[in-house]
Amino acid sequence: MTNEEQRLVEAGQQGDVEAFNQLVKLYEVRVYNLCYRMLGDADAAADVAQDTFIAAYRNLSRFRGGMFRSWLFRIATNACYDALRARKRRPSVSLSAMGDADDAAPAFDLPDLGETPDERALRHELSAAIQRGIAQLPEEQRIVVILSDVQGFAYEEIAEVTSTNLGTVKSRLSRARARLRDILRAGELLPAKFRHDDVC
Repeated sequence: MTNEEQRLVEAGQQGDVEAFNQLVKLYEVRVYNLCYRMLGDADAAADVAQDTFIAAYRNLSRFRGGMFRSWLFRIATNACYDALRARKRRPSVSLSAMGDADDAAPAFDLPDLGETPDERALRHELSAAIQRGIAQLPEEQRIVVILSDVQGFAYEEIAEVTSTNLGTVKSRLSRARARLRDILRAGELLPAKFRHDDVC
């Protein structure tokens, strides 16, 4: 945690709403991205991201140091699990439909200003295919892939966010990557340019 972030957290704990708003600005895109990748629905992701920040504000006094980001993403992860459980009780959006609202979430990579329209379209197609593949992963594998390969978290931080040990994180991530690779190779999810029929 940077000195500035620590200052904002401490000010927020003292009731400084503007300081907390600065923390929201620091993390709102990444928290929304996590929620969207987990839930596959832009509206649900926005709701859960908002619930995450409300819960963080209400519980900020309980934050006892360490990495604020890990603490915040643990709240977001748990909120996503709650939303997924609620969806199973009264399903309204199929997880298999995840990735259809491709423009609702940030792409996996930043745009290259020098890319051609065809290259940009291909990049979006690949991003959508990866998202559809992620949607087919079990929830526990999905979260570690998102945290590691989309958010760029280290294994230790993923363990903290998911309240699991390091070995479990590595095992789930390995299985998730293998399964995602198989999903992308087996179906028509992957754009033709990236498919290699001769690969086992």
